[in-house]
Order: sequence, then C-alpha cells, then structure tokens
Amino acid sequence: MRNDPHVPDGIRLQKVLAQAGVASRRASEELIEDGRVQVDGKVVRTLGLRVDPQRQVIHVDGERLILDEQRHIVLAVNKPVGVVSTMSDPEGRPTLSDLIVDRHDRLYHVGRLDIDTSGLILLTNDGELANRLMHPKYEVPKTYIARVHGEVKPGARRRLLEGIELEDGPIRADSFRVMETYGDITTVEIVVHEGRNRIVRRMMDAVGYPVRELVRTKFGPVKLERLQPGTTRRVKGNALVALYSSVGL
Repeated sequence: MRNDPHVPDGIRLQKVLAQAGVASRRASEELIEDGRVQVDGKVVRTLGLRVDPQRQVIHVDGERLILDEQRHIVLAVNKPVGVVSTMSDPEGRPTLSDLIVDRHDRLYHVGRLDIDTSGLILLTNDGELANRLMHPKYEVPKTYIARVHGEVKPGARRRLLEGIELEDGPIRADSFRVMETYGDITTVEIVVHEGRNRIVRRMMDAVGYPVRELVRTKFGPVKLERLQPGTTRRVKGNALVALYSSVGL
C-alpha cells in the first residue's frame, strides 16, 4: 500500500470520480471534502490530489470503484457435466479452456465443480480476487439446486442446518429449502460457504438423500441466470463491484 496516494502526473481525483459516473465534478468534490473517499485504504480530503486510476484502489462510501473493467476480467461460465474444472487435463478430457478458446488472457478458475456437477464457475485474471473468493475466511456463499431421491423430510433439513459430521470434519448448510417433490424425486436448494470436494453430494448422502443431479446457480453475488451450458459472459457493473466488495477488495 502506498504511504502517499498523491501521484504528481496523475489525474485529479474528482475528475476520476466524475468519469466513473459516481457524481458530477462538483458533487465529487463534496464527497472528497466529507471524507467519503479512500485511495489505497487512506481517507483523502484534498481536492488537488492526483491519482493513477490504473494502479490505485479507490473506494467511495466503502464501495470499490472498478475503473477499468478491461483490466478486471471476471467470466461467469456455465460448466456442463463432463467438463473438468481445470484449464488443462493430462487425461485429455474436456476442460474450462475448451469453453474460452477465443480468449488469450491468463485466467484462474475460482474453485472447482466435480465432473458430474454443472453450473456456475468463475474465471478471472485477478489472482488476489481468486484467492480470496476461495479462502474460508471470507465465507463466500455458493447456491446449489439438487435433485435427490426420495421425499425430503423435515428432520433432514434440521440436521443440515444444525450441522453434520463428515469424514473430513463438521459442516452445516447456511440455508436449505425444499422446492418441489415430483414422484420419488425432490428438488432442493442448498447454500454452503465451504468449498470442500463434492461437499453438497456428501452432505445429502449423510442425511440419506443421494443426489441425482446437481447444478450451482450462484457464487457470491454472481448468478447463473439464463447463461446456457458451455457458454460464458463477462461479469460487469454492479455485479463486479459486489464481487470485489464481498471479499474486502
């Protein structure tokens, strides 16, 4: 972190805020004077301050400004069943790289989905963002929709919310709800913030409801929405800001 946020050959801070759409130039000056703007973690009140928006981190009211979305690349990917959640595979199986053949950026995958699970996985060129999204400290929630065998009884929900013991330690669901039951198949939604291997499948096995199909529909504030299997979209705007904010960046 810089000790002095002033960059002599930079751009005036109020101009940067105005260009980012935060407020008009005059209103941006008032934000600065009121101590609502931080540069590299320091509150600044100097109207003559010049900054480098390509290198410095700016927050307004605690919310980070994404000043150059071309530099902060986050892709939402709908991973199909049968695709390995890595960028390469020694066994020659389809990978995430096969879904982004038109991109030449160095991208990191954020966590994994097992080969039998479909749905939302994130790719980014920001290594720090990837690390924080995967770190248990930040407890980033992941939402899954599962189709399981049998009619799920209330006792299973209670056990999942209170916590169960697996072979690699205790785990509990952040939330759990039954969406519908049709014949001998029940559709449930489960939210967890841990990223252990096959964690949702193992949790449902532990309470007696093996998973038949599993899809991840949300990662932190980013939603799968109508993204088709095998396709990608850029995470931009408010969703990108919310993603960074969720892990303190």
